[in-house]
Amino acid sequence: MPIWLHDLAIFSLIAAGICAVIIAADVFFRRSQNMWIMNWVWIITALWSGPLGLYAYYSVGQLSSKRRVQRAKERGEAPPNQKKPFWQSVAIGAFHCGSGCTLADICAEWFVFFVPIVIFGSHIFGAWTIDYVVAFTFGIVFQYFTIKPMKGLSAGEGLRAAVKADTLSLTAWQVGMYGWMAIALFLLFTPETLKPTTPVFWFMMQLGMVAGFLTSYPVNWWLLRQKIKEVM
Repeated sequence: MPIWLHDLAIFSLIAAGICAVIIAADVFFRRSQNMWIMNWVWIITALWSGPLGLYAYYSVGQLSSKRRVQRAKERGEAPPNQKKPFWQSVAIGAFHCGSGCTLADICAEWFVFFVPIVIFGSHIFGAWTIDYVVAFTFGIVFQYFTIKPMKGLSAGEGLRAAVKADTLSLTAWQVGMYGWMAIALFLLFTPETLKPTTPVFWFMMQLGMVAGFLTSYPVNWWLLRQKIKEVM
């Protein structure tokens, strides 16, 4: 594995961590999001998107701060987050989906590293299966705490709406992420050299999340147009 790639991976991971800390400090001490779950969405998004996620937070995410939304309501105006272009709403919907996937993949990858699971004779397929199951669980939880308070639904209605809103989006994200990781594991490297104990593995996962964002973006566009997902 080239030394320059190892150094680039470390730089990317450190930069992403710094960006996540900056966002965390802002949402928890200065500008909490109007929906509390979005505080975590932006922090987790920065873990794979780094400076681009930080830029997106300051240029778009802060429009949804609790303070700005409340001030707009006091003036009888539409909240500033509802005035943003549709393509930005789609991106935030994809970020929301991706945050559950990212958190799940971090947890699942370490779990299967210490507790290997074999499916169809492959540790990789076992890991991806666990990744998807945990990602689906986290994704539904994230969506539930978004859609239930927005629509004033009961617990059962909120759960059904969350499953309906997030299943396609989450699956599209995982397809992109798995596709890139398959390239990384079987074409660029080998499963024996690319493990969670190496910085390059997590750098490849960051790139995988970028691929997941790209594959889930058109799906989120459709879900928002069909009003299956809510604009955030």
